[in-house]
Amino acid sequence: MFSRTIRPVLLPLLLAVTIASSQAQETAHDGSSRSGDPRISALISSLGKTRTPTDAAISPDGRIVAWSVRGSKGEELHLTELSSATDKTITPAPGATCGGGAPTWSPDGESLAYLSTCMPSADGQPQVIVWSKKTGESQQLTHLTGAITSPAWSPDGKKIGFLFVENATRSAGALAAMKPWDGVIGEDGVEVQRVGVADVASGSFAQVTPRTLHVYEFNWSPDSSKFAYVAAPPPGENTWWVAQIYTQQALGGDPTSILDTKKVDGPLHGLQIALPRWSPDGKQIAFIGGLMSDQGSTGGDIWSISSGGGKPKDLTPGRTSTPAYFAWLNEEAIGISEHLGGSSRLIIHRLQTGQDDASKSITFPESIGSGTAAMSISISQHGDIAIIRSSFEHAPEVWAGRMNALKQISHLNDAIKPLWGKTENVEWMNEGFHVQGWLLYPANYDPAKKYPLIVSVHGGPSSAVSPRWPGLGYGGVPFSSLGYFVFMPNPRGSYGQGEAFTQANRKDFGYGDLRDITTGMDTIEARLPIDKSREGLTGWSYGGFMTMFAVSQTKRFHAAVAGAGISDWKSYYGENSIDQWMIPFFGASVYDDPAVYSKSSAIEYIKNVTTPTLVVVGDRDGECPAPQSFEFWHGLRAVGVKTQLVVYPNEGHGFRSPEHRRDVLERALNWFETEMPAKVSGTTAGR
Repeated sequence: MFSRTIRPVLLPLLLAVTIASSQAQETAHDGSSRSGDPRISALISSLGKTRTPTDAAISPDGRIVAWSVRGSKGEELHLTELSSATDKTITPAPGATCGGGAPTWSPDGESLAYLSTCMPSADGQPQVIVWSKKTGESQQLTHLTGAITSPAWSPDGKKIGFLFVENATRSAGALAAMKPWDGVIGEDGVEVQRVGVADVASGSFAQVTPRTLHVYEFNWSPDSSKFAYVAAPPPGENTWWVAQIYTQQALGGDPTSILDTKKVDGPLHGLQIALPRWSPDGKQIAFIGGLMSDQGSTGGDIWSISSGGGKPKDLTPGRTSTPAYFAWLNEEAIGISEHLGGSSRLIIHRLQTGQDDASKSITFPESIGSGTAAMSISISQHGDIAIIRSSFEHAPEVWAGRMNALKQISHLNDAIKPLWGKTENVEWMNEGFHVQGWLLYPANYDPAKKYPLIVSVHGGPSSAVSPRWPGLGYGGVPFSSLGYFVFMPNPRGSYGQGEAFTQANRKDFGYGDLRDITTGMDTIEARLPIDKSREGLTGWSYGGFMTMFAVSQTKRFHAAVAGAGISDWKSYYGENSIDQWMIPFFGASVYDDPAVYSKSSAIEYIKNVTTPTLVVVGDRDGECPAPQSFEFWHGLRAVGVKTQLVVYPNEGHGFRSPEHRRDVLERALNWFETEMPAKVSGTTAGR
């Protein structure tokens, strides 16, 4: 979670730190093993072989699944027949070497729209392509310049709507690298995401939502005449947290706000809203409302409001799980994809009774999804589904069919096996809260031996760890392959236990959530052979903050790696590009209540820190700006604690460069190996 980037005065200092830190290692950002440990090289090589499907869409009749995966020459687009498992790829033009992504079926199932950059003249620019089932050929529909995402057919099949940023220079949202400081800040070069509509028959195109609103998500009305969308005034990276639901005629016109959570009373007041969905009769718009950290990491209760506006109604009050995605099945039922503890559950909720249908439910101890929206699913007219499944034991693949009889559709990673140990679900009680987490055992575990422990805290805080195959990015799972127990808790503030649990660390970052984590550690230590002298802590974003803060509160951890963290909430408020998220979590701005920000700032307790800490961040991170990492690194150096700061050029909150992702992982692996070495015959030595 937790944007604009580095202040000009700090940029030379940070670049100097980057260079100095790189030179302190044996090599630069090249991904080679600095420790010479062959296990690290083997692990990184294995992670790099994983192929991850990105989208899965089942046809309306449930017979074909369209899915995409990135290949060496671009995205491959596959069509797989469920009955015969016959698979073929499609391309946007003769001679094209790749296909595309974001497939979406027309309502009659006779056409498939997708996005592609693979046309001979595309030059990296995505366009909307329409494939015909009848002819087997693709035709380019749009000829635009800018970012295109989230294509969606109108229910009458005549138009395709999508999110569009004209002449975009970066991906919309706060995770991408922010633009360098230039010109009049907050006014020059602001890029606005709008709904664009292309007519399928003529190819004509128009942007239909106003320039004054940045649109995050949209949905067609059942009669194709209107949109419902979540939007806020630009800049879009900052205002999702205060967005409203609007309706508007699909051909253009003035938008009408039907929900502003700042103006409603009750539990929805001031919270975030996502995934607007028209009811089949067009009379209601349902949505998810809750305390959310980032767009795309959605969670809360499911609410509804009249399509003409009015008082919103909570359809799932008191739920002890966290809906993340849903779809109307008919007037009387909605299908929900949700976090249940650290697992994923699909279930049908009956609106007339307000109860779940337990006979229509399946729980996966894994992560599921389809496309860019977390936990999203694709549903046919007959209730068949397509999803992407991933766990600690199994690399991601596409599955489809009846909910309780899913079949594996893709076979991208059948030959890849985990190099890490077995998985265990861990549950414990703390201060009246039921808390859950995941534990990975060391590879080749021997109960007669003692092992070190790495605690890996997720981002968010409104998020959750669910079992997922690790990619070539930063996370806790790889440490298991090097002989560590890896504990990944879901403390208060996480999804999976209901909205009250998610909101339980408001105005309390680093306190109740840290006590949940350490109590979970106590639970594990009481029954497993863990070497308490070799316990480490790491995390990214909120997990990076928790790493910085925890080492200022306890000496329990003997080494730490803080990724894209926050060390000083007071200065952070004025540095980041997403300050709107902070009011719901802290209760007031830093200018109105500086004390609540100070109490959770690691920099206030920097003299307490003794834990050697590696600090890593991107130089254009807008969510957790690099000066926050600089402050923490500077403070540790001032009090004599071993530390190192590495700043990665041209990276935002989510790293894009494979070389940089590999480098971060390798540095962290080596940091813990060096700072928490195994004991050998009464001495210590690197492993």
